[in-house]
Parts: sequence; structure tokens; C-alpha cells
Amino acid sequence: MTVCFGEILLRLSPPGSYRILQADSFEAVYGGAETNAALALCGFGDPASVVTRLPDNEIGRACLGAVRRWGADTSRILTGDGRMGIYFLEKGASLRPSKVIYDRRDSAFARSEPGMYDWESILRGADAFFFTGITPALSDALPGIVGDALAVCRSRGIPVFCDVNYRPTLWSTERAGEVMRSLARGIDTLIVNEEHAALLFGVTGEGGDQEARLESAARRLAEEYGVRRVALTLRLSESSEINTVSGVLWDGERMLRSRDYRVPIVDRVGGGDAFSAGLIHGTLRGWDSARTLEFASAANALKHSVHGDFLVAAEDEVSRLASSDGTVRMIR
Repeated sequence: MTVCFGEILLRLSPPGSYRILQADSFEAVYGGAETNAALALCGFGDPASVVTRLPDNEIGRACLGAVRRWGADTSRILTGDGRMGIYFLEKGASLRPSKVIYDRRDSAFARSEPGMYDWESILRGADAFFFTGITPALSDALPGIVGDALAVCRSRGIPVFCDVNYRPTLWSTERAGEVMRSLARGIDTLIVNEEHAALLFGVTGEGGDQEARLESAARRLAEEYGVRRVALTLRLSESSEINTVSGVLWDGERMLRSRDYRVPIVDRVGGGDAFSAGLIHGTLRGWDSARTLEFASAANALKHSVHGDFLVAAEDEVSRLASSDGTVRMIR
């Protein structure tokens, strides 16, 4: 069982590629980085538990039902005062980038307090713990709450996966760096991009080409923070509708790079969460580093073809893409 801790949001998007200023209606789905990873894991056949706090009203109950529908354990979800966090997503098109507007202040999850989460009980029998840098950004109390969970993970030998996921609209660079440098120490797998490694951890790679820089940065992060593995996601944007994505992984002994995927985008939200889920899945299945990275990168690429916040795909679909020559012939 992978325990995923973070806020679930109500996502509201204008239909198609309409702008928010043009919208007469909004499409509603539920999602959030940690929940996206949990639901992707369920699709791969791995049990996953979502830990969060929802408002005690019809919106919270609708969200709970949506999470249950996809197979995640919801028995550890709390309810209480506060509202449902919302984000508005304006999908980009051509040369216009996608845009996110948050409306999440005073959410039920942001009102989480120390002692609300019984980590000794929540993490009993857990095989892995996943959180992102979004979670400790949401209140003054949440860095300590995450820290309490990590202390239990350390005492029980539960591997921790963290996607840095820095959001400058949620907190300052200085505060984010201070908190994430503390929380990342000694975890199993740190997932980050080159920009945030430099911005928050003060780690820049050395070398004349990208490969050398990435390996240097990953090595330094692993050594300075006692992290077993460091994964970095890569993205090249031709337009809002065509991106090339891939990933690299420092596994403590060598640097690996996945194949590149040039992807026309249906919905890019949740690609990084699918990548994280792929790393967790491969690790729990005991796969070698190369297979795990290729699976994670294929999951990231495949998410771009799926509407909504999270990847809806079985393990064999992702594995087929990871091992294929790129064919998309009809399966029948």
C-alpha cells in the first residue's frame, strides 16, 4: 500500500480551449498531485491510500465518491470545517500557454492541525509514502505535519518519494527552499527538475552539455541530502499542444535517461504525477532502474492523452508504450 498525503482540489475548466473570460460553463473534475499519483497506482494494480481532509458537505462527499470510484482507499480521509479548494484551468492552444488560477485559501485541508493525523496508525503496513512540495506550502502547520509522517517512515523503514513540485504562487522561493531542504533529507527518491534543483536546493550541474549537467546535479543532490535516488523530468515545448517529454534517474551508481516522447497534448495536467506513480510502481515491483525509468516516462507521456487530472491506464498499456517502436495501431 502506498500512502499519498495532500490536498484534493475541485478543478474547473472552460470547455475545449475557451478562455476563462469567454466561459459560460465549466467542466468539473477532482484531482491533486498526490491523489493523481494514488489513482494512477490503482490503475497499475497497486493498492494506494489517499490521506487528506475534506469539507463536511455535499462537495466533499462528491469528491470522496470520485476517489473511491477509481479504487483508492479512502478510510483515512478526514472531514471537517473549511471549504473545498478550487483551481481554474485555462487550457492553452498554439502559442498561448495554459494558465492556472488557485482559489484554495482556508480550505479544509489547509486547516489541518498537528495531531489530526495519527501517522502511527495511518502508516501501519505501508510499503511507500508519497508527498509533494505543494502540501507543506499550504499552511504554517503542514511542514510539521509532513515531518511527523516522515519520522514514522524513518522509524519503520518505509521508503519516501517526494516530487518537489514548486509552485511560486503558493509560497516564496526562500521559504520553499528552507522547508524542502529539511524534508528531503534522507528520503528514498527525490523528483525534481533542473530549474527547481538550482532555485530551492542551490544545486547546479557542471559540464558543457545537458547530460553532464543533469548527472552532476543529481549526484550532488544525492550526496548532499542523503537521497538514494534522484529523478529529473524533462520537457521541451514546441507549442501548447506539442511537447517532448522524458526523464532521467540517478540510481546511486549510474545515470539513466529514458527515450523521448513527442506528444500532442489532450491534457497535460498530471503528467509529473503519473511519472511519480511509475517510479513507485517499478520500485515496489522490484524492477531494475532502467525498466522503472522507462515505465515512469511512458506513464508521463501517456497521461498527456487522457482528459482529467490523473492517468487512467493499466500497467500493460504503459508497458506496451515503453517497449514499443511508437506504433499506435488499433488494438483489436
